[in-house]
Amino acid sequence: MTNPTAENFGYPRTKVAETDSWLVLVRPKQPTLGALVLVCKEPVESFAQVSPAAFADLGVAVKGIERLLGGFVAYEKINYLMLMMVDRDVHFHVIPRYEGTRTHEGLTFADAGWPAAPALGATVDLDLDAAERLAGTLAKAWAAA
Repeated sequence: MTNPTAENFGYPRTKVAETDSWLVLVRPKQPTLGALVLVCKEPVESFAQVSPAAFADLGVAVKGIERLLGGFVAYEKINYLMLMMVDRDVHFHVIPRYEGTRTHEGLTFADAGWPAAPALGATVDLDLDAAERLAGTLAKAWAAA
């Protein structure tokens, strides 16, 4: 199942993984390398409306994300932001945090907000093709773990 929020973030091209209740997508606007969007597949616009099964499955998704990003970007901290101001379906922006920079496909990704709040306006903007390539790389790492 998909929803407008997933589609706004490039689904299905940006899909890294999915669990029973959640989609893991590459965030095309990358405030840090490996930034993701974790989208609930249920038709809910409030966190309180998420089913008990989806809450339980959230743990599966989070463990997979942290394993994946730990290996891929070696984050020092990780932020889960539930903003839902523009995209109304329940979702989190997952921002791996690190001091310094990381590189991927010749691009440099700095954490402009380190060590404070993430600087969501300072991003490396990936076009859909580049986001799809990053999603493919991450999907292979997810499957291998």
